[in-house]
Amino acid sequence: MIDLGLARIGRLLQHTPQTWKAIHVAGTNGKGSICAYLSAMLSASGVSCARFTSPHLIDRWDCITINEKPVSETIFRQVEGLVKQRDQDEKIGATEFELLAATAFEIFHRLKVEYGVIEVGLGGKLDATNILKHKSVTVIAKIGLDHQSFLGNTVEEIALQKAGIIRSGVPCVVDDSNESSVLKVIQDHAKEVGGVELHYPSSDSALLQILTKEGYEPHQVQNLACALLAFRLACPDVDHSMSRLLPIVKQLQWPGRLQKIDLFPIIRQHQEALLDGAHNSQSAEVLAGYVNKHYRSRSQSITWVLAASKGKDVDSIMSHIIQPSDHVTAVQFGQVDGMPWVKAEDPANLINQATRYGVETQNTHNSGDDVRAALEWASKAAGDKPIVVAGSLYLVSSVLRLMREAESYQKA
Repeated sequence: MIDLGLARIGRLLQHTPQTWKAIHVAGTNGKGSICAYLSAMLSASGVSCARFTSPHLIDRWDCITINEKPVSETIFRQVEGLVKQRDQDEKIGATEFELLAATAFEIFHRLKVEYGVIEVGLGGKLDATNILKHKSVTVIAKIGLDHQSFLGNTVEEIALQKAGIIRSGVPCVVDDSNESSVLKVIQDHAKEVGGVELHYPSSDSALLQILTKEGYEPHQVQNLACALLAFRLACPDVDHSMSRLLPIVKQLQWPGRLQKIDLFPIIRQHQEALLDGAHNSQSAEVLAGYVNKHYRSRSQSITWVLAASKGKDVDSIMSHIIQPSDHVTAVQFGQVDGMPWVKAEDPANLINQATRYGVETQNTHNSGDDVRAALEWASKAAGDKPIVVAGSLYLVSSVLRLMREAESYQKA
């Protein structure tokens, strides 16, 4: 179901001109947040802007936004139907993601947006989004180990795939908190491409200090600094003052990334929960740092609701987040709409991994495929302490979908 390459997407888009300027964002972690920051700043500056990120959160079409609002289901299905018909008529055999990317780009063209903020789906060099011809700025976020079967077994090999979005004559913003070996790969590739000016957030120490003083976590500082730098490069004539931009980004809540919610609509009692889609070693380490700083200071025991996609390095994720005093319930998320290749890990395997890191068997629970039951068990185990939902964005999506359904039912 995942078949990287640009031939099929090129054929799908041969009748769809790119009439908008692209800001193209690659990376293992942080790229979605950078895209969210960028589109918020563009839209608030009066620039007509669209965004394409993946995966979707609740509905398949919410991965496409126009001026900060999800595209309507009607427009999405109409254009998707056209793209799928084109795929059938020309016998292209496009993948699900290629069809989705082509749908997004066709919508951007039809709605005459000025800028499109595009998140790479997987890798960079051979990702369908790299068919883009008119790039204004490229951004390479934090790089770590993930999707090794497609991108390579070392961070250096993965970095080379991510660097494939670089274009001659197009400035590239690079998160310089990456390992030195990763930065060297990107620098060497930029030299090979030629005519590429690399920009690093750390060159603006005053900006980093401002963001740190505002209370942003270290990884958020890097992501936001990358977004601000890319925004300045893409729109040099727009007001870039921090006094104007900071209030804009402060209002932004990127769902599923350190998102705090009250589970009352689902479980009928007030329960604070932290939702985070951390699904690889690097993002799990960041989540653990946040949880240890803000939650373990109040209680040594954390109650986790966990799920994972098959093929993920569950052991590495658990090694960062789990401590022996914790409580853990594991659950299996359902089928992901439009992404039939995504399969959930068996909850029993997650429980086994948790016990390997010292969690007592009596403090674990296998919730099967019942996300609501998992939240109810976690709430009882946590008492008056927060719970943390993590391991997969698809699990986060399931929780947010339950929230929406419960709130809709209560309004009715």
